[in-house]
This record gives sequence, C-alpha cells and structure tokens, in this order.
Amino acid sequence: MNKHKKHMEAALKEAQTAFDKDEVPVGAVIVYKGQIIGRAHNQIKTLKDPTAHAEMIAITQAASRLKNERLKDCSLYVTIEPCPMCAGAMVLARIQDLFYATEDPKSGASGSALNILQNKKLNHKVKVKQGLLKDESRSLIQEFFKKKRERCVSG
Repeated sequence: MNKHKKHMEAALKEAQTAFDKDEVPVGAVIVYKGQIIGRAHNQIKTLKDPTAHAEMIAITQAASRLKNERLKDCSLYVTIEPCPMCAGAMVLARIQDLFYATEDPKSGASGSALNILQNKKLNHKVKVKQGLLKDESRSLIQEFFKKKRERCVSG
C-alpha cells in the first residue's frame, strides 16, 4: 500500500472518531521517518477549547515526542485543508510537507481562501499536496453536517 495513503487512512480513522463524538470530523497524523508520532481528531466541544483542532493537538504531540518545537522533517496528513490558525502553527513548527484530503473553500489556508503555507513574507514554506482520499473525507464531512441540519429541523 502506498505510504501516503496509509497515513491518510490513519487521519481518516481519527476523523471518524471525531464524528462518533459529535465533533466536526477532522483527523490528523504527523509522520517522522515513516512513523506516526502524533495523531489526533478535533476535540473543540469535548475540551471546550476553540484551539483543539486535530492539527494543533497532533503538532503538540509530535513536538513532545521529538522533544523539539521544530518539526522540520515531518509531514502532516489531515482530512481537510487547515484553517489559518493551524496553517500558522505549521509554519512556526517548520512542518516540511502537508497532505490534505479535501479543500475548505470558506476557511482553508493552504490555497483555497488564503495561502499562509506559501506566503512569501514568512520565513518558512510548507510543501502542499492535496486530494488523497478526497471522496472519503468529503463524504464524512457532508454526512456530519447533514445530520446536524436534520437535528435542527426536527429538534
């Protein structure tokens, strides 16, 4: 199996965990030398913390594991395009590569709404690749929000 697909499947599994906990289904993993060193899903509602995005938690775990705030040889796999907060954290952490499944046209900061990861004014650029397991990720997000709308209408 393609190593990138394997890592994105791990991120998708985290997204499913978020879905099951009634969190927006976003999952992320960070890989260093072929090993996952950080894995997380959105926990905003669970932790009552607006910064508890999957990417932020995974970055914290990876930095702790490497005992270094710089993750320069790491790749981040996430099921949806990172928001501005998460993209900024990736730049500060010096993440090398981002692989994301589906775009977020409203708040994506990797080229959709903004492009923080390739901003010429910043001192670090993250290489971006998109589309891996796009359909699976998009389907999970759409199902989540469809259920939310149904609850609002019937509730």
